[in-house]
Amino acid sequence: MDGETKLSIHVGSRKSELALVQTNFVIDSLKRNYPEKEFKIVTMTTLGDRVLDQPLPKIGEKSLFTKDLEDALMSKNVDFVVHSLKDLPTTLPDGLVIGAVFEREDPRDALVLKEKFKEYSLSTLPSGSVIGTSSLRRTAQLNGNYPQLKVVDVRGNLNTRLRKLDDEDGKYSALILASAGLSRMGWGNRMSKVLPCSEMLYAVGQGALAVECRADNDAVLAMLAPFNHPETYCRVLAERSFLKTLGGGCSAPVGISTKLKQNDNVYKLTLTGAVWSLDGSTKLEETLDQTFGQIRKTVKHKLSPTEEASSKKIKTDKTVEADNEIAVLNRRITEKTGDLGCEDLAPNVADRRCFCGLTVNVNMPIDVVIKCDNLGRDLANSLIDKGALEVMKISQDIIRSSIGKKS
Repeated sequence: MDGETKLSIHVGSRKSELALVQTNFVIDSLKRNYPEKEFKIVTMTTLGDRVLDQPLPKIGEKSLFTKDLEDALMSKNVDFVVHSLKDLPTTLPDGLVIGAVFEREDPRDALVLKEKFKEYSLSTLPSGSVIGTSSLRRTAQLNGNYPQLKVVDVRGNLNTRLRKLDDEDGKYSALILASAGLSRMGWGNRMSKVLPCSEMLYAVGQGALAVECRADNDAVLAMLAPFNHPETYCRVLAERSFLKTLGGGCSAPVGISTKLKQNDNVYKLTLTGAVWSLDGSTKLEETLDQTFGQIRKTVKHKLSPTEEASSKKIKTDKTVEADNEIAVLNRRITEKTGDLGCEDLAPNVADRRCFCGLTVNVNMPIDVVIKCDNLGRDLANSLIDKGALEVMKISQDIIRSSIGKKS
C-alpha cells in the first residue's frame, strides 16, 4: 500500500455474497461524502468460512468470522473492514476499534419454510420437522418453545443454506435466519414470518453493520464519524455491554431485545435480555430501561444563547451561524481526509475512550454513551443475581464435553 496514492482506501471483506453486498453498501455511503476517494475491496476467507463440517461452538475458536480480517487490518494491508456487528466480540484486539455503526436494519430473526410447508408455522409444523440453524441462541429458544420439532445444525453462507432448504430430498423443513441478511440480499420474499421478540430474542448487534479500523488512524476515524448512527449506537452499546458483563458469546445461549422510543422530547431505551439452558428448559429473563433528554448532539443546541431560545426560534442569527459551522466542519473533514491528515480534527477524534470496542460517538452527548453502557451492565448483573452464570457454565461444559468426545 505504501506506493499507492493516499486517496486510495483498502477495505477488507469476507468473500460471501452477503458480505460483499454489505461492504459495497458502506463504500457507496462513504463515496457520497468523499467522491474523490477510491475504495478497493480486499476479500478473504475466515476460519468460520473454511471449517464447515462442524457446528460453530465446536470449532473451539473465538472471532471465527473476524480474526483474519483483523490480522489484515493490524498488518496495514487494509484501512478498515466491514463486519456484521453480531460477529464482533465485545472485546477487540489491542489497537483496533469500531469507528462507526451504520443505521440498523430489522434485527429480528425470520422463519423461512420449505415450499411444501409454506402454509405452516413453527407451532403447526408436523412433529419431528427439522429446523436448521447454527445458533445456540436459536436452538435453545426453539427447544424451549417447540419441543416437538428437531433442531439440526446447518452451515454455509446464506445461499448455501437456502439451497439445502430448497432441496426436495433434503432434511430441512425450515430455517431460522436473520431477516436483515435476507433483506440486504433482496430476498425478503423468502421470509415466511418475521419472528416477534416474544417468540425469539435476537443476537447482540444483529442487523447492524460495523466498520472496524485501527485506533490510531485519525483520518479513517474522522471519515467514519458522520456515519456513526446515534440511535443504533445507543441500542448496540447497551447490548454489547450486557453481553460483555455476562462473558457470553457463541458458547452460550444469550438473547436480547432493545427498543428506543421518543415521547415529548424524552427518549426511553428499553433493554430485555435472557439466558437459556441448551435444551431450553431453563430461561432467565430481565428488562430494564433508561431515559435521556436527547440522543443527538447538535451544534445548534450548543451555540444557541439558551435552551429556551433554541426551542422557540426556528431560524435566528445564532442558528444560521451554527448551520454554517457544521458545513465548514464537514468540508474540513473532507479536505483533511483527502490527504489522510487530521491535524485539526481534534473534536472528532480527541476522546480516545472505547465502550465495548465502540469509539465514543461524537454525534452524541457523552453522558448518553455512559448511560447506555451502564444499562447493559446493570441488566447483566440482574441476571447474574438470578443465577445466569451457573446456567451458562452448564451449557459451556456440555459443549466442551462434546468436543472432547469427538476428538
